[in-house]
Amino acid sequence: MHKKTHISDGTLVTRYIKGDQSALAILVKRFHKTFCNQAYWIVKDADAAKDIAQDSWNLIINKIHTLKDVERFKSWALRIVYTKAIDWTKGISKQTKHHESYKVTKSIQDIPSEDLSPLKQKLLIAIKELPIHQQQVIQLFYVHDYSLKEVSEIIQISEGTAKSRLYHAREKLKTILKT
Repeated sequence: MHKKTHISDGTLVTRYIKGDQSALAILVKRFHKTFCNQAYWIVKDADAAKDIAQDSWNLIINKIHTLKDVERFKSWALRIVYTKAIDWTKGISKQTKHHESYKVTKSIQDIPSEDLSPLKQKLLIAIKELPIHQQQVIQLFYVHDYSLKEVSEIIQISEGTAKSRLYHAREKLKTILKT
């Protein structure tokens, strides 16, 4: 029976540093799926996880010669993937917050209340009491007449999340308007 020999990560790293491109191919084959899974675990987006894994490989290839202990390649590389995934989530979070606050500030909150009937004024005040993410869904759905699917695409959330936000916004508005 033919027994397959296992080449250590450290040996492959050393071979790659010395110019053996096939060693890199083996490392990529061995770890790419693990990198994608690690990134997905953090970002919960398959496409973003693949991009993060690819970006991580680029950095790994550029910095592999700085690795002091080649036998620690796996933990070193996974740390790079982890850091890139966290950076991605921070970037998305900042982008989403900026995007949400801009849309709501520039529309619902800038409607002049003196031009509205008393009932509409009360509704506008109630809407302004909602959290920003609910205000945004209310605005897109009712003011701009977007479907839930379109709302989810604009805000970059799932359709279920958009539906949930709309439901909870309606329930809060009912409570606010009853008082």
